[in-house]
Order: sequence, then C-alpha cells, then structure tokens
Amino acid sequence: MFRWLFVFLLVAIVEIYAFQAFRTLTKVRSYQFVYIILNLVVIIYIVNGFFHFDRSVGQTKQSLFTIGLLLLTLVPKLLITFVMIVEDIYRVFSGTITRFLGDNDYGSFLPERRKFVSQIAVGLAAIPFVSFLYGMTIGKYNFKIIKQTLTFPDLPDNFDGFVLAQISDIHSGSFDNPEKIQYAINLINKQEFDVLLFTGDIVNTDATEMHPWVEMFKGLKNPTYGKYSILGNHDYGTYKNWPSDKALEDNFEAVKDLHRQIDFRLMLDEHVKIKKDNQEIALVGVENWGKNFGEKGDINKASENLTKEDFKILMSHDPTHWEYVVKNHEKHFQLTLAGHTHGFQFGIEIPGWLKWSPVQYVYKQWAGLYENLGRYIYVNRGFGFHAYPGRVGIWPEITIIELKKDKNVA
Repeated sequence: MFRWLFVFLLVAIVEIYAFQAFRTLTKVRSYQFVYIILNLVVIIYIVNGFFHFDRSVGQTKQSLFTIGLLLLTLVPKLLITFVMIVEDIYRVFSGTITRFLGDNDYGSFLPERRKFVSQIAVGLAAIPFVSFLYGMTIGKYNFKIIKQTLTFPDLPDNFDGFVLAQISDIHSGSFDNPEKIQYAINLINKQEFDVLLFTGDIVNTDATEMHPWVEMFKGLKNPTYGKYSILGNHDYGTYKNWPSDKALEDNFEAVKDLHRQIDFRLMLDEHVKIKKDNQEIALVGVENWGKNFGEKGDINKASENLTKEDFKILMSHDPTHWEYVVKNHEKHFQLTLAGHTHGFQFGIEIPGWLKWSPVQYVYKQWAGLYENLGRYIYVNRGFGFHAYPGRVGIWPEITIIELKKDKNVA
C-alpha cells in the first residue's frame, strides 16, 4: 500500500509541476483544458496497461507500446519537474531574503514564476521527448554495420583474414515492420564473411513469435563455414506463466527447433572444429550463463578435449559469463562473442570520444570490445528490441569481425 501511495504522490508532483510550466507558457484556458484531458487519457491508458498485464500471455505489442508511452511522457516531465524545483528553491531563498532584509512593502512572499525558466524547462524536455519518439519510429530499425579487426599471436596461419559475422538478440516477438527486417537481412547478406554466428534470444518468450519471420531469416546466406547459434535467457520461456510444466517444456523444444528451421546449428554446451586445409579452430557454444539470469551453461562440458593451445571462439549470450568465469579460465578462450545487454537501447555513442549508457552501471562489458590479458569479448548491441519499443543512441547492430595473425610474435 505504501508503495502505491508513493507512486501516486510522485506522479501527482510531476504532473503539477509540468502543468505549471505549461500554464506559464500560455494563459489560454482552452489550451490548458486540452492539456489536462490529454494527460488524463494517457495516464489512464498507462495505468490500465500495467494493471491488466497478463503474465500468462507475456510481452505483447500493446505492453511494449505502453512502456514506450510511459517513457515518452514521464521522462520529459521529470526533467521539467527538476528545473521547476530548482526555481522554487531560488524563489523561497529570494523571498526569504526580501522579507527579512528588504523594505516593508512585502507583497507576495514568493516571486512569480519566470516565463523564461518554464521555456527552458520545456525546451530541455523536448530533447528526450523527440529522442524517444524517434527511437520508437525510426531508431529501432536504424541498423548499423560495425567492423572490428582483432589480432592474435596464436591464430593458425590459414585463418589469417578469416571473417566472422555476428548478430544477437533478435527478439522476434517485438517486430512490427517486415520491410525493415527484410532490409536488415539483405544488409547482412551484402557483407563478406566466412561464418555467421547468432548469440541468442530468438524470441521474447513464445516460439510462435518467430513463425511469421522464419522464411525471412531462412534467407540469410549460408557462408562457406556455416551458421551457428546459441540460446539466450529469453529462449527458455520463463518470462510468462505457463499452464503447466509440460507447456513450458514443449515451448522450449519448439524454440530450439526454430534454429533448425532457419538453417542454424544450435550449439548446446558443445564445440565444433572449423577446418581450413590442414589447420583448425574451435567454435564453442554454451547455453545461457548469466549472473542474474540463470547459470545453465557448462563451459567445461562444451570445451571437453580442447586444450589451452587450441584457438577458441566462444559464443556465450550473457557477458557476465566472461567476467566471472571465462576471462580467467585455464583453457584460455581467445575470443568470446556475447549480446544480452542491448546497450540498454538508450545511450550516447560518439566513436573515439564518448560511450555511455545507464546499463554500464550494471554490466562491466555492455557494448563493443573489451580485453583482459590478451583475451577478448565482443558484446553485440542486439538486432531487435525488447521492453522499450525503440532505440535511442544505441542502434541495432550487425558485427563483422576479421581475425588477423600477429606475425611479429614468434
């Protein structure tokens, strides 16, 4: 009860301050009335969406839209509230000084709100509003090709110039635009690569989410050395309530079969050898291992019979696996490919200057390339989207990684 009272008071404060800013900008009563009605409609829609969220159904396009609408309206108002509270602190301070140190013609204790402050507040609030709106309409399909070149002293000579393509976090249950998805498929197919790797989360929860997209993803070209995939945390179906354990298990089996349907080999705590002439590297795939999302993967089983000297590429969905297990593992995994974080689908990236997202306070490795004692992890920012139905600053990614031999090391 206290929690809901706190939420109600917070919303009330935010709405009051936002209305005060709007009222300072316009004295036209009809505009103010329309503002109030629109806000009431939005609030009722959002509250109704959260109270009627059905765990037996799971995430839907309506629930995605509800979250998007919440962020679209709440974040700008929070910014307005912050500016207005700062002004109120100034008004109280100024009124106190005037009352006790000024003349006796007091008038009102608090100075009137200044219109230019409200204009600044609304102007600042327009930035996240426009950003979230862009993210929900355009940004979520603003696919980017990101290329990396990684050099290793122990890469077999025949694999010098070997190219990996990586996608991650498809989240097919969130898609709403077939043309944009087909564009992304075509974009992948235009790239030159030797092997295509998918690092988990093919659905949000239910295997049926992928059914409308199977033929499209089956159209991904099959490179010389094949297509391989692993599971992500969402693929286990645990984000909704199932009528029975059997229904959950049946869905899990159906999710695994989706990989076959799109011509990927699903790797479940196992490895394969990729051979090029008389040399080989090992591709290792584990089930999901996440510090906060279930430690299912067994890296020791997956790398059985491999040695420290073997060159290994590990596919592991959650980057916390690398942080807690892989980066110091005795078998020396040279390269790990992960996803999972989506880069929070929100942040700022200016190559060579700035890379920031709120997710960095949760994950040490959250987007791009990281290294520890010559061992690398690359965290893909994700192909799809989930929860917030958009992307702001952290765009959907297709990764192309070229492996190079460090010939300066004997």
